[in-house]
Amino acid sequence: MNSRSPSRSSHRRALRLLAAPALAVGLLAPVQSASADSTGAAACPAPAAAIGLSTGWKLQLPTPTSSGSPVEITQPALKTYNNPPWFTTTSSCNAVLLRAAVNGATTSNTGYPRSELREMTANGSATKSWPSTSGTHTMVVDQAITHLPKTKPHVMAGQIHDSSSDVTSFRLEGTSLYITSYNTTHYKLVTSSYQLGTRFQGKFVAHGGKVDVYYNGALKATVNAAFSSGYFKAGDYTQANCTNSSPCDNSNYGEVALYGVTVTHT
Repeated sequence: MNSRSPSRSSHRRALRLLAAPALAVGLLAPVQSASADSTGAAACPAPAAAIGLSTGWKLQLPTPTSSGSPVEITQPALKTYNNPPWFTTTSSCNAVLLRAAVNGATTSNTGYPRSELREMTANGSATKSWPSTSGTHTMVVDQAITHLPKTKPHVMAGQIHDSSSDVTSFRLEGTSLYITSYNTTHYKLVTSSYQLGTRFQGKFVAHGGKVDVYYNGALKATVNAAFSSGYFKAGDYTQANCTNSSPCDNSNYGEVALYGVTVTHT
């Protein structure tokens, strides 16, 4: 196809429009490979590059290894890693889709699959942990929950984990978006009318043995949480599996679009 054809120009204009910043968006466009579009032209960069992801993360995916365990992608491989549809760039090139199907591989301490980024040291060489009782530890996630599993339509998107359990997270059940506190899944109702694809900013601030949780800039909950070894996670943690959700295959999944994630420790 001639590079100056109307269809090609229209495609470029559409990408520029989709990339415009906004706090709330509708359903995302279909996933497009990060390597090339349908015309063979260069498309989106690798997922990590598309959102300017720092090196201080590793990725866990529910696609099983030969041993049946989830896949882990560490730095520097994560910089250029792309694995549609589990970890890939959106067609608008401004977000990363993280997907976990109900039949995905899980870690030994959970029965649910996840496609999540886990906080690491600045150079990505080792796992990161910090105490909630000393200093201030902040994660801001710009995200949208884009798909829920069937039967049990529950997904967690962004969380603090300590050495043994989930401390707090954003959790969507159908249209009800909650902030959790350990095993209290309905600790704070943020909204009862969340629509899939709606972009929002979540912020966790751990300090003084507690965690303040913000939604679109407004403080929504404070979780009492004194721990010595915490870390941040961002992405999709599907809260369903083949025992409680059907069909038991790759078509049944949770998914989160991540537009950006930043972490600071002071």
